[in-house]
Amino acid sequence: MLGDLHFVRPQWLWALLAVPLLALWWYRRRGNAAWTKQVDPHLLPHLVAPASRRSGLGRVLLGLSIFALAVLALAGPGWRQQEQPVWQEAAPLVIALDLSSATLAEDLQPSRLLQARAAIDRILQQRAGGEVALVVFAGGAHTVAPLTGDAGNVRLFLDALAPDIMPTEGSRPERAIEWAVQLLEQAGFDRGEVLLLTHDAGPAARRAASAAARKGHRVSVLGLGTAVGAPYRDAAGRLGTTRMEAGALQALASAGGGRFIALADGDPAGVLQASPGTGGERGGRGQVSLRSDQGYWLLLPLMLLAALAFRRGALLPLLALAVCLPLLPGPARAADGGLWKRADQEAYERALGAVDAYRSGEHERAARAWEQLPGADAAYNRGNALARAGKLEEALAAYDEALALEPAMEDAIVNRDIVRQALQQQPPTPGQGEPEAGGDGDDEGEAEDAQGGRGDGREPPGEDPQESPAGDATNADQAEGADAGSREPGEQPPETTDPDAQRQADQALREQMQQALAQEESAGDAPEAEAAAVEEAERRAAADAWLRRIPDDPGGLLRARFRLEHERRRSQGAD
Repeated sequence: MLGDLHFVRPQWLWALLAVPLLALWWYRRRGNAAWTKQVDPHLLPHLVAPASRRSGLGRVLLGLSIFALAVLALAGPGWRQQEQPVWQEAAPLVIALDLSSATLAEDLQPSRLLQARAAIDRILQQRAGGEVALVVFAGGAHTVAPLTGDAGNVRLFLDALAPDIMPTEGSRPERAIEWAVQLLEQAGFDRGEVLLLTHDAGPAARRAASAAARKGHRVSVLGLGTAVGAPYRDAAGRLGTTRMEAGALQALASAGGGRFIALADGDPAGVLQASPGTGGERGGRGQVSLRSDQGYWLLLPLMLLAALAFRRGALLPLLALAVCLPLLPGPARAADGGLWKRADQEAYERALGAVDAYRSGEHERAARAWEQLPGADAAYNRGNALARAGKLEEALAAYDEALALEPAMEDAIVNRDIVRQALQQQPPTPGQGEPEAGGDGDDEGEAEDAQGGRGDGREPPGEDPQESPAGDATNADQAEGADAGSREPGEQPPETTDPDAQRQADQALREQMQQALAQEESAGDAPEAEAAAVEEAERRAAADAWLRRIPDDPGGLLRARFRLEHERRRSQGAD
């Protein structure tokens, strides 16, 4: 057990050096009390009782023991190991694809190039996390996509990869390995994976792979082609023959500490599996052994020693401090409007809920929501909702409340007068204590309710006038009011004493008004909409014609970029 003992936080053990220093300080201070200097030395043994000396020594030993145990507990002693689940991020991967003319050979159907693209796509799909980059090479190496955590971004370039985008002919895998190592080092990675897709490799490539392995980067190879080989044509149209040199590729992978798999013989993703004796390069969940902190067991003897110290009076000041800590005053706040939102944000959300209820026809719920909001605007909108719900007397009280807060509110004055007229024209209903809303008065009230709807830009508290839900709700009423007010003054709908018939007549009148408004709007907007549709169709046709004139060359951007890079390197003498 002692052999397994360790400390999770061993730096705390430096504090144990204070134990002998404290003991030495106490020993030197024991005989230097001020009163001892006033007494003859030969009389001191008779004045100080032996029990008092033993008591002082006991207190010192008790305090040093408490201090030492506390330090050991803070150091985190442990003698057990616990398995903890962890996520192991995949090592960064640089894929280097050979884009020499030999990749056009068809010993892999339909061609080496198409098979290589498909293999890279499968690798990127199956890769679990980690950054990835794409490099292509022929006579020189170029970066298609730098290291990124978005594998989908790399996959976008696969269809544009072809030998004709490379500025120089040839196959130089050593340059691809050196360029991949440079990308990893520039990104700050001291460990990575280089996957080379090619058909052959020479001594220079093996030396580059060995150098990469010494820096901590593993080089694996995915072989393109077959041992039989196939003919191909280079950029100049000359006919040549190529085959996969499995022995050379195997030697290259061994020099780089990686694996070699022929694309025709196995799963391309298998080349990235961990080799024996190496760490896993694919991300995933794993287990790691962690030393557990067993220092809490030292709390038991600490509590016993603390009880002894308390009995001797040493811990009384600490106990008093612990009792006083809860009595400290808390921080003062002006208001607690909520855990996550301010008061104005909560008010705005309630206003939005009221507007939604108003637009969906739930006028009573909208009125209850407006009742929870302060201000003249809220009272005015509550009056509109109550008038829509047929509660004219309550609507009149709401308008009065709005005018009491803001006497100059013209919309509230107009709507209040309309509701008052509707109450006066409302015929009594037998068997009911309060009158029903009359046909003309109710409709006029509804029309003026929206006509007086906050067209002047009054909004819910704390919101911009252009985005207020209240303005939207009341502006909708304004349109209805305009239509309803177009009737002749003497034209009255037939009155009825049946409440159900009255409500049905009101509903039918509202539907007729809405249909008339919709027809007027559609009739006014039809010519403009037709002209806009024709103009949009013409713009689309012109854009399609312009796009058809652009040549379909997905690799054109890469070709131009690689050519500029090649010229710059050649001018600098680096290529």
